[in-house]
Amino acid sequence: MLRKHLCLAFLLCAAAAPAATVELKGKASVTGQILAEKEDQIIVDIGYTVLVIPRSQVVKLLEDHQPAAASPVAPDPVPDQSFYRTSAVAQRERTVRELVNEIGEAVVQVRTPAGLGSGFFINADGYLITNFHVTEGETQISVEVYHRKGGELERSLFKQIKIVALNKFADLALLRVMDKDAPRFVCVTLGDSETAAVGDNLFAIGSPMGLERTVTEGILSTKTREFEGVLYLQTTAQINPGNSGGPLFNLRGEVVGVTNMKISFGEGLGFAIPVQAVKYFLNHRDAFAYDNDNPSNPYRYLEPPSRTNKAAAE
Repeated sequence: MLRKHLCLAFLLCAAAAPAATVELKGKASVTGQILAEKEDQIIVDIGYTVLVIPRSQVVKLLEDHQPAAASPVAPDPVPDQSFYRTSAVAQRERTVRELVNEIGEAVVQVRTPAGLGSGFFINADGYLITNFHVTEGETQISVEVYHRKGGELERSLFKQIKIVALNKFADLALLRVMDKDAPRFVCVTLGDSETAAVGDNLFAIGSPMGLERTVTEGILSTKTREFEGVLYLQTTAQINPGNSGGPLFNLRGEVVGVTNMKISFGEGLGFAIPVQAVKYFLNHRDAFAYDNDNPSNPYRYLEPPSRTNKAAAE
């Protein structure tokens, strides 16, 4: 019992001990509470462990030293709400017909020499989202936009398309229309795939098999369909080649996913990238910036560890 009390007293004294800084050779230092000083060593409590420092390594001991305040941790990037639009308040649900007439212009057809897909504008300045696999290996990209004027449909083809950012692993690409005569574009609102519920009604707009402006409707089958470690939204809305990169909307007219694949030997088995992944990609787009001078983009190759180098040399 006495031994327990003595140990407790030692801990309390150690906790109350003033902080000190031990300056070491090599311009290093250690800050903590001095538990004991001996002829050949100093014992320092640095919080998560206790260090035994040889006297031969100590240059100077500064007692009653108040450690400098830790550098503030940089906060996560704040979503740039001016770059893409989200709903501040919950919108009322409407019919697919109403929503298609209102936001259908925001959906485009993306063309490359290798094929075509779909996409959608996220702001009026011509920035649009599509799938990485729609533009993979391509630099000659064009975008066909469908404007409604006077009750009629007017097609516009834009050929000056810039690749802004790519994320192969999320299958997302950010493009921008750079044509000088480009107007302000109708754009979508990004919703929240986390609050979507299984059974919610959804609809997709895209260009399956090149049939532009095709609308398909279904429900959210599951929010957590896993493929190769990545979670996708599964929907019964019909998805076919050419839909890739197009938006999957809820009945509030908000994008909840980006359609990107289907099971070809089944029906009603379409999949979409959750919009949360799209927001992450857009918020960190500088990290995924496309560089024409880097043929390995978006990869960055690092030197192997020295041990691997030695093994290879042997």
